Order: sequence, then structure tokens, then C-alpha cells
Amino acid sequence: LFRVPNDPFRYVLGHEAMKRMQTSNVLVSGLRGLGVEVAKNLVLGGVKSVTLHDPEPASWSDLASQFYLREEDVGRSRAEATLPRLAELNSYVAVSSSREPLSQELLGTFQVVVLTNSPLEEQLWVGDFCHSHGIKLVVADTRGLFGQLFCDFGEDMVVSDANGEQPLSAMVSMVTKGCPGEVTCLDEARHGFESGDFVTFTEVEGMEELNRCGPVEIRVLGPYTFSIGDTSGYGDYVRGGIVSQVKMPKHIHFKRLRDALAEPELLVTDFGKAERPPVLHRAWQGLHRFLRQHGRAPRPRHQGDAAEVLALTKEVAAGAELDEELVRELAFQATGDLAPVNAFIGGLAAQEVMKAVSGKFTPITQWLYFDALECLPEENRDTLLTEEQCRPRNSRYDGQIAVFGAELQAKLGAQKYFVVGAGAIGCELLKNFAMVGLGCGPEGSVTVTDMDTIEKSNLNRQFLFRPWDVTKLKSERAAAAAREMNPALRVCSRTDRVGPDTERVYDDDFFEGLDGVANALDNVDARLYMDRRCVYYRKPLLESGTLGTKGNVQVVIPFLSESYSSSQDPPEKAIPICTLKNFPNAIEHTLQWARDEFEGLFKQPAENVNQYLMDPKFLERTLRLAGTQPLEVLEAVQRSLVSDRPRAWPDCVAWACRHWHRQYSNNIRQLLHNFPPGQKTNSGTLFWSGPKRCPHPLVFDPDNPLHLDYVVAAANLFAQSYGIVGSRDRAAVAELLRHVRVPPFAPKAGVRIHVSDQELQSASAALGTAAGTAGTGGCRAPAPHWVWSGGHWGEWGHWGALGALDQEVQRTSAVLDDGRLEELKASLPSPEELPGFRMFPIDFEKDDDTNFHMDFIVAASNLRAENYDIPPADRHKSKLIAGKIIPAIATTTAAVVGLACLELYKLVQGHRRLSSYKNAFLNLALPFVGFSERGLVPPRPCPPSVEWTLWDRFEVQGLQPDGREMTLRQFLAYFKKEHRLEITMLSQGVSMLYSFFMPAAKLRERHDQPMTEIVTRVSKKKLGRHVKALVFELCCNDDSDADIEVPYVRYTIR
Repeated sequence: LFRVPNDPFRYVLGHEAMKRMQTSNVLVSGLRGLGVEVAKNLVLGGVKSVTLHDPEPASWSDLASQFYLREEDVGRSRAEATLPRLAELNSYVAVSSSREPLSQELLGTFQVVVLTNSPLEEQLWVGDFCHSHGIKLVVADTRGLFGQLFCDFGEDMVVSDANGEQPLSAMVSMVTKGCPGEVTCLDEARHGFESGDFVTFTEVEGMEELNRCGPVEIRVLGPYTFSIGDTSGYGDYVRGGIVSQVKMPKHIHFKRLRDALAEPELLVTDFGKAERPPVLHRAWQGLHRFLRQHGRAPRPRHQGDAAEVLALTKEVAAGAELDEELVRELAFQATGDLAPVNAFIGGLAAQEVMKAVSGKFTPITQWLYFDALECLPEENRDTLLTEEQCRPRNSRYDGQIAVFGAELQAKLGAQKYFVVGAGAIGCELLKNFAMVGLGCGPEGSVTVTDMDTIEKSNLNRQFLFRPWDVTKLKSERAAAAAREMNPALRVCSRTDRVGPDTERVYDDDFFEGLDGVANALDNVDARLYMDRRCVYYRKPLLESGTLGTKGNVQVVIPFLSESYSSSQDPPEKAIPICTLKNFPNAIEHTLQWARDEFEGLFKQPAENVNQYLMDPKFLERTLRLAGTQPLEVLEAVQRSLVSDRPRAWPDCVAWACRHWHRQYSNNIRQLLHNFPPGQKTNSGTLFWSGPKRCPHPLVFDPDNPLHLDYVVAAANLFAQSYGIVGSRDRAAVAELLRHVRVPPFAPKAGVRIHVSDQELQSASAALGTAAGTAGTGGCRAPAPHWVWSGGHWGEWGHWGALGALDQEVQRTSAVLDDGRLEELKASLPSPEELPGFRMFPIDFEKDDDTNFHMDFIVAASNLRAENYDIPPADRHKSKLIAGKIIPAIATTTAAVVGLACLELYKLVQGHRRLSSYKNAFLNLALPFVGFSERGLVPPRPCPPSVEWTLWDRFEVQGLQPDGREMTLRQFLAYFKKEHRLEITMLSQGVSMLYSFFMPAAKLRERHDQPMTEIVTRVSKKKLGRHVKALVFELCCNDDSDADIEVPYVRYTIR
């Protein structure tokens, strides 16, 4: 097993950019915390080689953030000690070290040079040499809570893709003749273009000159319209057309460092601090002058050194206005070395290197300055941060103590944190926690949980794992790797998924003992669940996520901010079912169709058959289904067990061939029989126009590589589902195909094909209503059943799946064909006739290139694309879309987690000003880094004269002073007396415990029962011993008998 060659970066950057990266040699000079962060990200990213340069020996202070140095490495060369651990990250990248001084000869062998923690004099001569020799230069530095980044990519850098977004496209409905001509797009969706974009046209009828034009610049007129220049000499527009965005090369000029120092271009990251970058630009130069004069950095919180740095900065500023306190703070923190700041600046710097060598994404032009001074104490800063508090202690945390003092270090060590997930973000969190000393004290701890095992595809973004860790548990290996970085880290690994089913594990005692939670999850449902738990237990939550070059950080603070659940992204737009089934117009449609094919052919049939063989009540339950479902289900099982059941490999090949004909020839011919190419709608427009692309049937050719790809993959998967050994011999498969007899096909009359989802749903509802007297009265199946319809398996009762969506013969009778049902039941072999027989459902796995899964998806999708004249997708793009891959790359992950851990400093100190906390949003491709303050939790009124928020609740002690538990009568009286509220309804979960309209007899029975007894009886579940409290939801009226909204009740029983 070896590290996968850079798949995440390939998804984000694309093939061509990755090819350029893989021919690039990079020098990283300076191997303290910032340098190793840059190098780590570059090695994971997949450049050709990384050379580590640092002749200095490792010191104790380096351990503050240099995660690849160990205590036993102190005194060794930083580069040589770091090299073997970096080299393990990616066997495709050559990692070497150099101890020789920087020289022109050394620099001349690299495409990019990265200087970290470098003196200004060195930066200047290296900058001059690199600029004049076409070598790209990145300079990065951090000082405590401050960061600096500079880029020089030459006189004329060509950027091939400024933002990395997929080119947009839209369907044309009208083009006017004029100067300028105006283009109107179909109003199904906004075109999304911006003025200045370039576009090309295809498939335009009438004004065909547009199809032959090169890229045309546009000016946006509205969400569905734009102008394109002079079309007055073109032909008259008739119909159709697709307009596609074209990424045009962008040329960027960079100044050399010496010139950019005097005339800086500054990228603002925090618009709330827009005045700081010019000051920091000068202050950093003043700091370099101090370093040159004294040969050391200013001492932590030393007033004399800070005053001297300020005086030197004033010399640089030459009369410009300065924020003197900001300059002094930079001097105070000059020896600071913080892992989160290094992670953030290191992530940005590594991404800039990749831009330099790939030409992909917009680079920083040219300076970026960053500070996170809101991490410092909110009050009494001068008292808390003294020279004595921040002096070095010959500790691995000296770089952090220099910024925050020794007291915060002790607090960090005593923290108890829960990390949920050990993927890419989880690995970065554990690294940062180990470096800052979180949970490293005798009273502290870090618990990490992840139920997954390590896969080969994880290795390029989850940097704590190595090839020999594959198949081992993520949480265990991540905890062990973090412990190696800091042996004092008290980390415990677990493998329990967080959710309602593990609340016996992560119970009240567990959560009440925590100081905070850090999410590292990859799905919204789990995030929402953890957010609810944090709100209930009133624990702070660090929430972060990435998507390629994009990332965000959200911090949730009890009683101060909104929660993660307070705002959510809009739901992802689904592909209309009829578009998916009969009218695709984009490769995304055919890929989703192919994924549905996979599930419906190779997973659901096997599961349905196994259910029939193992569940004695399967037939009974099936016959109670509504409408025609019993017939469809039994036909499906009969087909799998009798008519389509293969006995040997040749049968599988024959099945795949016949299925090819059904999908890519017969079904298309039926569709065209129903809707001929020239057919018009009632309004007089062509049916096959706009988003409906007119298809054409394919003719099978065993010598066509794509046709053979499909048959080989489909036959092997079909064989696997029956436990039959397949074959990869394409020549042998081609020979078998020559003997397959394909039944002739003629389009049928009376076949109903729905042209819209509304029509489909109306037909479904009508069918369900008509059949309501049969079986279960139109109710859905208690568990999903998949049925065969028009060449597909489909799941009844879930219209988002396949259920009866292909060429659907509309059954006119609401009464089931009892004779046909009996015939099917009789033809099915009984489970006793098939002792030991089982089918093998196949779960889709995109990352194994030998299992035929992606082979099938690519072939099935591209064949359907050929039916509809849609441009095909290569394997890479198909895998990205069909596999629903959310690319996670090391650079973005490092930067995002660095920002999240800066929020951790604030939480541990107990900051109470909402303005101190920052939500972060970044897109390294643009580049954009933005910060916003957390949303204040909105209060809601609750009479009498009380306001409450999502963090508030009623606390009710269930046990009375006499040791007895509160009854329902006492509970109702308590709220009437203490809160002047009359409870009209009371529930616990889905159980209704009390309501004003409850029958009098039941009410009398419950009035004097203890609350827990009512809960147990109504829910029919015993309360576990781990349950300390119950949550009750209330509906209440106030004194004026008005219905009011109130918080929930936490009813303590132990």
C-alpha cells in the first residue's frame, strides 16, 4: 500500500495544473513551526521535490509549534531531524535537506523559493536574484499573534483560472439582432454570469454565426439576460443554443521585494482592521532593524525594547501616522511562536506556492498582514501580561508563554475537550491541541472519537496517518500520532459514533465534565446533533469545515452567541426526476442516472431477494402494499430468482448485453415513438426544444471500446451479486457477445411517459387513491421495497429514487390482478428449495479502481450522454460528481483549523465580549479571507417581563425534599405558582404526557402519577440509569389566556 497520488488536489486543481506542480522543485528555508507547516502542505500537495534548508540546531523553543521535532532532537539540525517525518507523508515527492548557506548557485535549481523567519537583508538579495532569474518567491513570517506574507511571481504571471469554479452554462431562448445583441436564457435558473465574462455559443439554430465565434465578452443586463456586441449582420435566431463561460488567461505583474517594500500593495483580510496593514508593513521593517542591530528579538513585554522598535518604526514611517500601541504589541510578541498562527499563514503560503507553479487561482498581490490581537485578555492586559509572566522558562511552550503568560498555559493544560471526528480537520485539531498544550496537564484530557478505519484515499489530506495505518482505526492512530508530537498530551481515543444511540456512552456525566467540543465532521446531520448537545449542556463549540479552497470557522459561545443550528445553508437543488429519467441535458444528469442504475441493478435486487429468503412475512407484507406494488415487487423477485438468474459467466455477459440494448436503444426508441422529433406542443412550440434534448438510439458494436467497457463492468458486477466468478479478458467477452441473441424490439402503444414531475406525482397520487381499497389503503410500505419497471429497479414510496419512472405502463384497473399474483407466487422457488442460497448486495465504492464500480458509472453515464449528444466526462470528473466527493486539501484545512484554534484561546480565557470572537470565511483561490463577529443570540419574550434565548430553560428538580418524586398535578401547579403559566400540553420526545383535551378518565389516572412513571408508560421504554434528567416541551397560556412560546424544561430525576 502506498500513498494515493494527490487525488484531493487533483480534484481541486485539475489535471493540467497538477502536471505542472509535479515538475516543480521547491526550496523551503527555515524549519521552525511556520516552515514545517509550509513544507508539510507542499509534500501532501504533490510537487516534484521539496528541499529543506535550515543549518540551525533545534532548540527547546522550537517545540512550541514545530510538530516534527521531538525532545530528543534538540541540538540536531532542524532540517535533518524533520526530513524523515516529512518524507513519510508522500512517497511521490522527493524530500531532501541542505545545510549549506543560501547562495545563488543553490537557488538557481528551484522553480519556487520559500523564506520563513528570514532576516530582511537575506530577503532582499534573494528577492533580487529570484526576480531577475524567473524564480517565484514567497516570504512568510509569524510573530506571536501577527503574520506576514509576501509573493513575487515575476514580471508576467499568467493565471489560467482565476477562481477554480466550474465554468457556467445556460440554455438560450432568444438572441436579438442589434448592436449590441441581447441574449435571453431560459428562466429555469439564473445564468450566473458577471459583466466582463467571456462566453461561447453552441447548437444555436438560425443565428449560426454565433456557433463559429470565438469567446465573446458580455455585459450582464439581468439575471436571465446579457448583451454580446454587434449581431445586426447575423442571421435570424430560430431556436436553441447553449452559452458556456470560458476561462480567459489573466496576466499579473509583480514587483520585486525591494520595490514592493517601498510601494506596497496590501491585501486586507479583516475590514474591521483595514487601517492596520499599512502600520504593520512599517512596524515589521522597524522590527527587522532591531534584529539587525541587536542580533536578537525584543524580549517579551520588555518596555525598553518595545520603545526602541517604535522609534525605529518611526524612522521607517518618515512622518506617516502610526498606531503606536499596535507597533509596541508587535515588539512584545516578537519571540512568540504560536501553532495556530503558523497553521493559518503556512496554509496560505503553501497555497501561494501551488499557484506559482500551476498558474491556477489568483495569487496574493503582494503583501498580506494578519493579526489576532483579540485573543489577548479583554481586561487588565498590562496586569496579566507582565515581563515576569511572559519570560522564557526553558519550556516547550515558551513561544506561547511569551504571548499569553504562564497562567493561560496552566489553564490550557487543565482543559477537557471532545474532538468529534478524526478526518482531515480532526488530524489538524489534534496537532494544534498537542502544540498549544491543551489537555496536557494532570487534570486535562482530550477525547477523540471516530468509528471509521483508515483508507488509502485518506492519506493525502489526513496527515497523521501513514501507509502502514491503512485498515486501522482513525481515532486510535490519530491519538497515537498526536501523542508522539507531545508526550504530555492526555488523549483518549474512542470509536463510538455520536448520536442518540450512543447517549449511554456520551451521557450526562461525560458532557458535564467537558470544557468544550471541537467538531471535525463531514455531514450536516451529525453537526446539528452535536450542536444540540452543546446547547443542552451549555458547552462552547468550535465548528469548522472545508470545501476545496473554501473554508469557514464558527464559534458557538453559551449565553452569548447563536448556535450552529440558528442558520443553515439552503438545501441542495435536486435534479427533477423526469429530467433524470427521460430528459437529461447535462453530464451531471447522466452521472446521477448511472449512480441510480448501479444501486437498482447491483444492490437492491440482492437485498430484496435475501429479504424474501430470510423473512417469513415478506410475502404477507408485500401483498398488503397499495396499488400495483405487490405485483411489481413479486415480478422483481421472480426475475432475480428465475428468469434473469445466471448460472455461469456467459449468462452474465448475455444479461449485460441485453440490458445495454434495453437502456441505450429500446427505451430511447420508445421515447421517440411517444414524442417524435418534429412533434409540437399545444402552444405550437417544438416538444424537443429548450432543456429537452432530442435523443437518438445507439447501435451496439462489440468493437467499440465504450460499449465493451459497459458490458465488461456490468457483467462482472452482475456476476458478483450472484457469487459467480467474472473475467477481465476483454477479448473473451467480445467473443461471447457474438453469440448473444438479443430479442427484437418494437415500440409499444399505450405506454405513458411523464414529461414533468408534477404530472408524475399526480399520476402516482391518483393510482394510490384508486387502489386505496386494496391492501393497506394507500399507505406506504413499512420498509422500502424496490421494483423492476421499464428496465430499472426502483424504490416504491420514495419518488426521489427510481420508483417506476421509466417507460411506465399506466394500469387502468384499481383492482390487482389476483390471477397474475397467484401465478407469480407459484413460480417463485420457496426458500426451502434454495438452501444456503444468498445474493450479495454491492455497496458503491469509488476509490477502488479494480472493483468495476467506477468503470460501470463512467461507461453508463457516457453512453447515455451519447444518446442525448451531451459532451462526455472523463473518469476523473465522473468520480468527482458521481462519488459526491467533497475535496479536502491540506492547505485549506491547515488554515481553517489555525483560525479555529485562535478562537480556542478566547474560550479558555473566558472572553465575554461578543466582538472578541470571529467567524471566518476564506477562499484561498481568490484569495479572500474575511471575518465577521458572531451573531448575538436573539432574545424572546416570556411573561411576566422575562426574556429568554436558546440557551435558557426551566430547571425543575423532580425529587421533592421528602424524597418523593413530583407528580403531574404538582408539576402543573409548580408552573402556575412560580411562573404564572398554565400548561396546555406537555410532551417528552414523541410522547404526549398531558393535554387539556385529554379524556377526563385518563387525566384523573395520570394526575397523581410521578412524572417518570408517566414517561415510562406512555413511551413504553424504561429510563436508563445513565439518564439524569428528562427534557419536556411545553405549550402554555399566560395570565391573559394567550398562547406564548416558552423554553423547554430540564427535569432532573437524579
